[in-house]
Amino acid sequence: MKKWIAAVVVSFGLMSAGGHLAKAEEMKLGFVDMQKALQTVEAGKKAKAQLEKEFNAKKKDLQTEEGAIRKMGEEFKKQALVMNEEARAKKQGEIQERVMKLQELQARSQMELQQKEHDLTQPIIIKLRTIVSELAKQKNYNAILEKNENTVIFSQDKDDLTTEVVNRYNSTAGKSSG
Repeated sequence: MKKWIAAVVVSFGLMSAGGHLAKAEEMKLGFVDMQKALQTVEAGKKAKAQLEKEFNAKKKDLQTEEGAIRKMGEEFKKQALVMNEEARAKKQGEIQERVMKLQELQARSQMELQQKEHDLTQPIIIKLRTIVSELAKQKNYNAILEKNENTVIFSQDKDDLTTEVVNRYNSTAGKSSG
């Protein structure tokens, strides 16, 4: 009797699985590489260029300050032997203070650049997502997944909508700000 019940349960399970497999075949999935799209659309290229310009300016300022601190340190080493204890401690304190200020400036600069990147890219990402949503509805996709190295291991090229999303974004860029 137990074997018969087990056979019925297994048979029912297989029939249910078969039904789910049939439904899975009807499902239409698409993929978009949002990072690639962000870097490919014209607005994304402009944002990247602006960020690089600001990054390079901040980097130059930080390198200038680093050089000045290094020079102070070298001069201190040369003069340390002829300085009295009080003067040596004072000069060391000045150097340490400048190093701390440099570290604070580096951290602040990094945070500012991250915020700037967010401010520049967020409107682009929102528009890209809107285009993906419209495209999915027009082409009857059940779902659009973000394609990157960590989520989608394989997909058919025909299901990759990245290029179409980029083209639609760029074609609408002149019609609205973004």
